[in-house]
Amino acid sequence: MMDYVNAFVSMLNGMSPYLLLGFFIAGLLHAFVPSAIYSRYLAGTGLRSVATAAAFGVPLPLCSCGVLPTAVALRRSGASRAASTSFLIATPQTGVDSIAATFSMMGLPFAILRPVAALVTALLGGMAVGHWERKGALGEVGDEGNYEFSELPKGFWNKVLETFKYGFFDMMQSIGRWLLIGLVVATLITVLLPDDFFSTYARWPLLNMFIIVAVAVPMYVCATGSIPIAAALMLKGMSPGCALVLLMAGPAANLASMFVVNNAFGRKATIVYLLSIIGGAIGFGVLVDYWPGLREVFVNAMPHHVMHHGMHVSWLNTLCSIALIGMIVAALGAKYWKSYTIKRNKTTAMREFKIKGMMCAHCKANVEKGIAALPGVENVTVDLAKGTALVESSIPDQIIIDCIEDLGYQYVP
Repeated sequence: MMDYVNAFVSMLNGMSPYLLLGFFIAGLLHAFVPSAIYSRYLAGTGLRSVATAAAFGVPLPLCSCGVLPTAVALRRSGASRAASTSFLIATPQTGVDSIAATFSMMGLPFAILRPVAALVTALLGGMAVGHWERKGALGEVGDEGNYEFSELPKGFWNKVLETFKYGFFDMMQSIGRWLLIGLVVATLITVLLPDDFFSTYARWPLLNMFIIVAVAVPMYVCATGSIPIAAALMLKGMSPGCALVLLMAGPAANLASMFVVNNAFGRKATIVYLLSIIGGAIGFGVLVDYWPGLREVFVNAMPHHVMHHGMHVSWLNTLCSIALIGMIVAALGAKYWKSYTIKRNKTTAMREFKIKGMMCAHCKANVEKGIAALPGVENVTVDLAKGTALVESSIPDQIIIDCIEDLGYQYVP
């Protein structure tokens, strides 16, 4: 039992200071950078708009589901399909929180290459979509109407409060569960798998990469939650190139995102989106594993506390770990308590709509705002834990269902 505890605490202590810093920076971006600025420079189909979209997306801490409503909003605000696709590819692969956590768990080379790889794959995918878009080969898809971004809080101190609320509460609700799952899975891998498990297959890293892609792409795993899993697998002999494939392909897509992208951007854009993610992940994985001497650089850069996964004790790390776990427990507790109170306080005037595809606080806020904007809606409460929306209104159900699907989610009868 102590082996499991030691492995879990060691990884948590190594990540927690960087995670807290990343969450704080995420809150600053949310509270102080106007969302509308992201669409102002993204109307073109050329390299400038595509590169700008990718550069905007790399530091944002949005997962593969949370980025979907943002990308659809960009598209409806006037951003080109090329720029929106570039944003879709770059954003979920990394973020300020996951970059910091990658450095703490896997070393500086991974922390540098991960955002660079996200940027390059986003550029390639966005330029390919832009080429077809200029030729008119993608067709017209979906509603290109106006989308109104939420306004920033007024006043400096309100923005400071929003920074902490978003970074240390909303973000914890979004990825806290996945982060804990990633740490638990990494702990099980660390303790249960033999140290030479992957060395048996080390002669075929390219085959391993394709297997990882086949497993990781359809699943949902956030950019931060994938880090301890990749680090643990490297300790068991997985090559750094294969670990990079997991870090890139896992967070970048899932089945829900594929359906939404297909609906909002079209089949050809969806194919480019997937091929860019898969091709970019395998391409950079091959570069790391087969470039002379590069593989050893990544292996040797693994931090000491990860390579020797015993207890890593430091008062700062311990305090950060306690704070991180406390925030996650508080955020998730509030999330599920609200689910309980919503169910308990449900009135006969409220209609329930089951929604598929909501996975984070961004999804919840997007659905609540979209439905609340409909004329005739008096009250709307989204229960993220149960995947439902309770709506009090005088309008027909079909109008609400159409709104849900226009936002990029699926109504479940």
